[in-house]
Amino acid sequence: MARVFKQYIPFSFVALALLESAGLFFSVYAGVAIWQTAFTGFVAESLTPLYWKAIVYLLLVNLSLIAMGLYQRRFRYGMAGIVLRICSAFILAAVAISLVFYLIPALFLDRGPLIVALLIAFVLVSAVRIGFLKTVDQSILKRRILVLGAGERASQISKNLRRATDQREFTIVGYVHVRGEHDVVDENLIVRPDVPLLTLATQLQVDEIVVAVGERRRRSFPVHELLDCKLSGIDVIDLLQFFEREVGKIKLDILNPSWLIFSDGFNQSEVQAWIKRVFDVVMALSLFLVAWPAMILVALAILIEGKGKGPIFYKQVRVGQHWKLFSVIKFRSMRVDAEKDGAQWAQKKDSRVTVVGEFIRKVRLDELPQIFNVLKGDMSFVGPRPERPEFVTDLTEKIPYFAERHRVKPGITGWAQISYPYGASEKDSLEKLQYDLFYIKNYTLFLDLVIILQTAHEVTWAKGGR
Repeated sequence: MARVFKQYIPFSFVALALLESAGLFFSVYAGVAIWQTAFTGFVAESLTPLYWKAIVYLLLVNLSLIAMGLYQRRFRYGMAGIVLRICSAFILAAVAISLVFYLIPALFLDRGPLIVALLIAFVLVSAVRIGFLKTVDQSILKRRILVLGAGERASQISKNLRRATDQREFTIVGYVHVRGEHDVVDENLIVRPDVPLLTLATQLQVDEIVVAVGERRRRSFPVHELLDCKLSGIDVIDLLQFFEREVGKIKLDILNPSWLIFSDGFNQSEVQAWIKRVFDVVMALSLFLVAWPAMILVALAILIEGKGKGPIFYKQVRVGQHWKLFSVIKFRSMRVDAEKDGAQWAQKKDSRVTVVGEFIRKVRLDELPQIFNVLKGDMSFVGPRPERPEFVTDLTEKIPYFAERHRVKPGITGWAQISYPYGASEKDSLEKLQYDLFYIKNYTLFLDLVIILQTAHEVTWAKGGR
């Protein structure tokens, strides 16, 4: 994988993005040339001034593809789902391009050439996507991985990456037995080498070795053999780093404090905090300018359903950065007496949710008033979900490292929210914490932008809300 702005991106996705970008760029020139030739018989103007128009065009289309979830690493849609999302992405792109071109006349592209360009781009992107799906799973494109260890730790790879789509970028060629460790992996997959590790890796054409041994202080642990492999050009990584890269989370059940201390990331500089604050304010104001009509409609719907009774907004105490308490603001989506029996998790088909509330929670419109929390500084636009003090106290006692998620500001959306379904239990909180720790460790402005675009996809397809 390539690592861009601290984020692991599969080389196949990099190649896909480059191919699609080239096609999008070409489609602008082709669209103008075809349109002019069709109506004048020749290309009436030089195509040179189209350069910046084509750049803006391909950026907007690519952002629309990302927003529709077409660059997710764990993409599990069938062919029909892909075509539907490509169609939706191009509709979104057409609106965005028209808006930008009309706001900035210098970038204006005539309606006719633009339509032709979009049609050409749609065909090219669809063709590239079909080719991508038919080639990405071929073994020649996959990294060949050898797992050192065949015990409980090593077995977590197959337990956590069961589906073929989870192993799109690699193939495991075997698990190496380590003396003194109890093997639990399928016997047919275990390699008991009678040659040095480097020789075995060379024979199996291994690209990477994942160290999944529970106890490394045993004399049987092959330190020197791993060093030989490393210095011979074979990548050697820890199991935690492997999961961080492949799944986008930090596995708590194999985590130890020393790894947190000595691993890269977890940067919390003042400059970084200032940049994030500026980004938060810009994004919150931009969202408010776009969403205020929807906010008014939601407020009216709540008033009408409640026949003028009950509040429109719902305030609730949450835990913020450095465990500071604040009041989060949301549109009320439950009955007024929803918590007469005390705090409780939201459940599927929760009887406390109103008719309007069910809809706005599904598309996350109930979260929009949190814009004011962001502007006030209590929240960030992107970050861990803010939890209630009652739940935080309980979860901190039961879940290791749960308190560490409060090192940063909570967010309207976040890595855990787009990576895991709505959490409503202790088990869900543990799962989401693993994604929150990944976000805190690997935070960059680029990651925030990725999360925002993926959130747009989740909202568009009404996923994740409850």
